[in-house]
Amino acid sequence: MSAVPRWTVLSAGGAPLFLVGGWTLAQAAQSDGFDPVRQTISALAAAGADHRWIMTIGLAGLGLCHLATAFGLVSAAPRGRALLALGGLATLVLVAFPQNPDGDSTTHAVAAGVAFGALAVWPALAVPRRGAPSLDRERDRPPALVRRAALAAVVVLLGLVGWFAVELLTGGAWTGLTERLAAAAEAGVPLAAVLVSRRRPRPSRPG
Repeated sequence: MSAVPRWTVLSAGGAPLFLVGGWTLAQAAQSDGFDPVRQTISALAAAGADHRWIMTIGLAGLGLCHLATAFGLVSAAPRGRALLALGGLATLVLVAFPQNPDGDSTTHAVAAGVAFGALAVWPALAVPRRGAPSLDRERDRPPALVRRAALAAVVVLLGLVGWFAVELLTGGAWTGLTERLAAAAEAGVPLAAVLVSRRRPRPSRPG
């Protein structure tokens, strides 16, 4: 039996559902020809946006799902879980301080940057060190393979976040698309981590 509780599958699976479902419904509710390729997710929840509550709920659900998953993913190293939780908390902060087209959006921008950064690098710190109890009975995936997979995920996530940052800072035509690719990938990685962890047996106690 896995040490990771079953409900973490629901919290981890809820993250991409809240995110993608939120932006899909919010985009459909816009009345001004919203362009998801150019415009950001935050614009859907910005002050003055049409039916902004839809994306607000989606982002809040995303943040809460990350926090719950970080709490339940007990097979991961504490540093990785802390970063995943930080990503969820930062997501809730950017919800509390929405983008303001006519005012200061500094807090929102900082929270978004922290969320994207934390959610991009947490897998690298989530794999327990060699010899940790959670790896003693790993059979299907040797520790080295798990670590390489985590590092590969981080490289991909950082690449997507970097692409989005370049588009955002240069006013590129793909700002919205690259943000959605990065955000969706970051929302999906915790689910993959939970599913892999659920396959690991609960470490036996000495004696």
